Amino acid sequence: MENRRVPQEGQNKYSKLAGNTLIFAISSFSSKLLTLIVQPFLTYAMRDVESMGISKLLSQCANLLIPFVSMGMSNAIIRFGLDRGNSKKQVFTNGLLTILLGYGILLLFWPLLRQVPGVQGYEILLCVYVLTSCLRTLCTQFIRSREMNRLVGVDGVLCTFATLMFYVLYLVVLKMGAEGYLLAIICGDVTSSLFLFFTGKLWQYIDFSYINRTLWKEMLRFSLPMIPAQISFWIINASDMFFVNAMCGGIQGRSGAEWSGLLSTGYFLPTILSTLGTIFYDAWQLSAVTEEQDRGRFFTTVFRSYSSVMFCCAAGILWLCRPVMLVMKSSYFDAWQFVPYLTLAAVFTCFTQFMNSIYVVYKRSTHSLYTMLAGAIANCILNYLGILWFGPVGVTYASFLSMALVFVLRAIDSRKMMDLRLEPMHVLVNVVFLVIEAGITLAEVPWYGLWTGLLCAVVILYNFKGVWAMGRVILPRLLGRRAAPLVAFLDRYFFEKK
Repeated sequence: MENRRVPQEGQNKYSKLAGNTLIFAISSFSSKLLTLIVQPFLTYAMRDVESMGISKLLSQCANLLIPFVSMGMSNAIIRFGLDRGNSKKQVFTNGLLTILLGYGILLLFWPLLRQVPGVQGYEILLCVYVLTSCLRTLCTQFIRSREMNRLVGVDGVLCTFATLMFYVLYLVVLKMGAEGYLLAIICGDVTSSLFLFFTGKLWQYIDFSYINRTLWKEMLRFSLPMIPAQISFWIINASDMFFVNAMCGGIQGRSGAEWSGLLSTGYFLPTILSTLGTIFYDAWQLSAVTEEQDRGRFFTTVFRSYSSVMFCCAAGILWLCRPVMLVMKSSYFDAWQFVPYLTLAAVFTCFTQFMNSIYVVYKRSTHSLYTMLAGAIANCILNYLGILWFGPVGVTYASFLSMALVFVLRAIDSRKMMDLRLEPMHVLVNVVFLVIEAGITLAEVPWYGLWTGLLCAVVILYNFKGVWAMGRVILPRLLGRRAAPLVAFLDRYFFEKK
């Protein structure tokens, strides 16, 4: 998927990656679409902006506890499950036992949990939320390690639709506020776990009578460093709301909880990028681990096309962010100001996720920890300074800079493992274009829609070769032989014409 043609003998792995990506994209489209619908729906279903802020803060508290309870095992399940020499029964049993032990430790700390500010009154729901989330992730990752990709897609649709229906029940019908928000997610996760457990026949993979301690130690050695790495990732992505909640009370007459509610709503459009990144990464994980020949060139080629697509999508979001935010309830419209730099942060989140696949391939989870920890420390410092200097929107600058730092560190570190060429000038030029576009949007200069639209067009033209390199692999998978004349015409017109 480079600008130049991929040699015929190397086409298979690119075609396989394209095919897997299409499977995840098509099978996951409905669930991802419903996910995007949920956020505007919540702005109308929740009683007020403050209730939204409380709900999101509780959700982020749960996300902080999940890595501790699961002991990072979700990463080990798919990595060791894909290894042909490992028993899948032992992998799944080890994962389940680890989660149950982690949950038992969480319950021992119940008295401390009750003392956490903002958690009082929600302790039971929070603990149940953590358990059901861990079990659903375990089931999903194990099904994915068995390469039952279509079942994962069906589950995604089912889980999201069920959660949406529970939102309607608990928030619209019963008007339960924050409690209803947590209950809806819990019930959705339970529905998903039961569906996967029975359709995937997961009971056949549970055997506590024989525990492979050697394999378990290897899995823990790989997964445990992921705990601080995931916590660091959480700090970069979720601590923003805690900083805003603590430091922004009284700004423009809004409470800290109201500002955190607006910030959480601002993630709506950047979630589109995260969704695209997740769909791609689900397919990429399989190829990154299983394709062993000429990995350096393979990773380089794929990243060039992947980054081109992400930059084009980000430019489009920056152009349209204000009009699109009109779908929200009017009291949430001001959330648009958080979108530009959250979008840039989402781009680099996807890039750091891609770079993490190198650590997964070579089982270097400690490198994931060090790089993400550096980003987390930078994020906390920049969050504080950003709010002091720029107000609530300063946390979005902090998120962008922190994720960019993690990407740079991983790009440098990855060179020690493979010959990876990321073309830094290509990345830098795109970032400059996007920063200018974000600045014009935030400054609300006259005719800003025209200028951002022109910049969006420039970004698309600059990245067209990279985007088309991916398109020329995907189109034959979509259209079959009918794609050949179109591919040949575009290749000749754009890339062979002098």
